[in-house]
Amino acid sequence: MNVFGLDIGGSGIKGAPVDIETGRLLSERVRVGTPQPATPEAIVESVLEVLSHFDWEGPVGCGFPAVIKDGVIQTAANVDGSNIGFDLRKTLQKRLENPVSVINDADAAGLAEMRWGAGRGVRGVVLMLTIGTGIGSALFVDGVLVPNTELGHIEIDGHDAETRASDGARKRQDLSWKKWARRLETYLNRVEDLLWPDLIIVGGGVSKKSEKFLPHISTRTEVVPAKMHNQAGIAGAALAALPEASPQLID
Repeated sequence: MNVFGLDIGGSGIKGAPVDIETGRLLSERVRVGTPQPATPEAIVESVLEVLSHFDWEGPVGCGFPAVIKDGVIQTAANVDGSNIGFDLRKTLQKRLENPVSVINDADAAGLAEMRWGAGRGVRGVVLMLTIGTGIGSALFVDGVLVPNTELGHIEIDGHDAETRASDGARKRQDLSWKKWARRLETYLNRVEDLLWPDLIIVGGGVSKKSEKFLPHISTRTEVVPAKMHNQAGIAGAALAALPEASPQLID
């Protein structure tokens, strides 16, 4: 079965059809910039623009950077505040006339890494972090997703963690990889103290440059780069559209 996967982020909206057996994208992904301001109406129109590049009839899975409850957006850290309370699933289903599911974007990436990537076959507590504009988190216990954890917003030294340790913060403050790695290490150590995970997977755009910062980080927990890279959000969103994807049990 194939599902169309959408990954809505703070800077871009990406999509492609996905082979649910392998996690492989069935065509080159299409990307458009996230509208500014990122209001619900503007986001929906951008999603439709992505889908217009494909002759798609079938289920659609959508990852969104917020806490999601029954398809309704509950928070808005990296999009316009008017999204809070917006029923994205219902709206997209009406516009597309196809089944639509909506999931937190980091949870989507985590599902992909647990099914096809660095977390495959790993039991115990696994934490997936998507490090980009902000910090998203996906927590798994013996392969079962604990949704909407939002661990990128824990407080460290009086600061929201993602304002100090995200890749967006590195770029805004023009930090060297080594200096940024120290900030990331502080964040990872705090998360370790809270959760005692068995594995931490670092995803997002920085996962492709892990050799620049992971050697500078010291943790109790094994920390590995994600394997799915930029495909994780799209593939995981598509996977989440299947009824059996939640809870996502290890084979």
